[in-house]
Order: sequence, then C-alpha cells, then structure tokens
Amino acid sequence: MRSFVLSLATLLAFAGTGFAQTNTGASTAPKVKTAATATTKTATTKKTTAAPARSANVQKAAAQQKKAPPATQQKMRASRYGGFAPAAAALAAPVPTPDLDLASPRSLSLVNFNTKEELTVTYWSNGSYHRSALDQLNQFLRDSRDSGTTEMDPLLFDVLWHTARISGYSGQVEVLSAFRSPESNAWLASVSRGVARDSQHMNGNAMDIRFPGVPVFRIRQAARSLNMGGVGFYPRSGFVHIDTGPVRYW
Repeated sequence: MRSFVLSLATLLAFAGTGFAQTNTGASTAPKVKTAATATTKTATTKKTTAAPARSANVQKAAAQQKKAPPATQQKMRASRYGGFAPAAAALAAPVPTPDLDLASPRSLSLVNFNTKEELTVTYWSNGSYHRSALDQLNQFLRDSRDSGTTEMDPLLFDVLWHTARISGYSGQVEVLSAFRSPESNAWLASVSRGVARDSQHMNGNAMDIRFPGVPVFRIRQAARSLNMGGVGFYPRSGFVHIDTGPVRYW
C-alpha cells in the first residue's frame, strides 16, 4: 500500500511538472523580432501616416466638385438663353487672340431681318466715330415692336466689324434683334425661354446676327477671340448673340 501511494505521488508530480512546462513555454517564450514582423509594423505605420493625406485629397476633390456647377444647372441656364449646354472642354478651349486692324475705316452693311431695311455706313475712320453714322445706326437698330430707339454703344459696332473681319466675311450682316425696350423685352421673355429678363438688348449694347454662308460656330469663335463682351451660341436658330457687357459665354 505504501509503495502504491508513493508511486501515485511520483506520477502526479511528474505530470504536474510536464503541464507546468507546457504552459510556461506558451506564455513566457521570448518574442523574436523577425523580418516579417518588422515589415508588418512598418507597413502599419505607413498606412497610418498616409491616411490623413488621403483624407485631405478626398476633401479637396469634394470641394472642387461642390464648386463645379451641376450639369442640370448648366442645362437650365443654357435653356434660359435659348441654346444648349456646351461641353466644359469646349468652353475652356483657348481661343487665339487675333491681330486686329486698328487703322482701316470701319464700314457696316446691314439688313434688318424684321423690317427688311438695309443700311451701309462708314461709322469710324481717322481715329474717330462719325456722329451722323451713329445716328443712322441708332434708328436702324430700333425696337422692331414699338420703334423705340436708344444710343447704341459704338463699341458694339467695333465688335461686329472685327468679328466679320476675323471670320473672313465681307457681305451683308443680317440683324435679327438689336435694341429692345423694357416692355418689348418683358413680353418676349414671357413667351420665350430664350429671352433673359435682364437682357443686354435693353442697354443698347447687344445684337443677334447672322453672316449668310458662314457657319455660326466660326462666327462664335471669332467673337470670343475678341474678349470684348458676351457671346451667345444658338446653332439651332442659326445666329450668334454679341454684346459689350461682362465677358461670358453660353
């Protein structure tokens, strides 16, 4: 019996020692810093460092996207002027600045699309505008609805003359619309989405024109190259709007 108890005690002591060594090996074994561990740690550090930069890029992109007008807004604005929304790339395309003829006499040959009247006049020469010619132009470009007149901006005639020269056109210019009284403009705006209620036509510094036989795109490009005011593009109706207001395009 005594020998059995001793044998049992010895067995239990040996088993306990083995169990303790197994646990100790799992919990206290020294950690070895391997190349894989270093790489993982470095990668983790880099990822943590790069996160703020990525966040900043996302915020910057979001801000730029917020500043850019939505496509729907472009279409609405374009429809307001009776045209269509051109591609952003087309709007941003650079237009070469032309060499302007600043010495030759400036003459215009016009036909009023609404009244069928015709006028050919030299409005500028020898460095000055001619008062009598400007008076004729003011009368010719009157409101076709109520015959109202105003003092047209002489610079508008320069825009038209240079646009024709750059386009290579020397024929008769068709004028679809020039001066509009506030009453006429309000009526037109009420029946057409293509008429702005604050139109430059009411200021006597805008014209809607055609150069027969010349593509409207070429007229538009020529007018834009002057950088002297607004240029509206209406390919469906076959005309271009020019004015001496703020520089803008649609």
